[in-house]
Amino acid sequence: MRYVAAYLLAVLGGKESPSAADIEKILSSVGIESDGEKLKKVISELKGKNVEDLIAQGREKLSSMPAGGVAAAPAAGAPAAAAPEKKEEKKEEKKEESDESDDDMGFGLFD
Repeated sequence: MRYVAAYLLAVLGGKESPSAADIEKILSSVGIESDGEKLKKVISELKGKNVEDLIAQGREKLSSMPAGGVAAAPAAGAPAAAAPEKKEEKKEEKKEESDESDDDMGFGLFD
């Protein structure tokens, strides 16, 4: 992933087709040693391809994947309206719990 990220940074920096040296320079600037094999593979896979098109294709693929915990949207407006009230109640409960936990310790943060 770091090689792809460095490749994308090089493209954003103005290089249409970044070289291995360009990517190594980016990686070394943040203290990462590059692996020649992985670097060559990334460059060969992305060579001659438009990065914007690849990102658009990736978004399409990700949009078809189900997201964890997200079920079908509520069909009626009433259930959706009730949901914010529950969230507010939970927030209030959490605040009360955090106050109690501070009291149990016997000292405050700024004492």
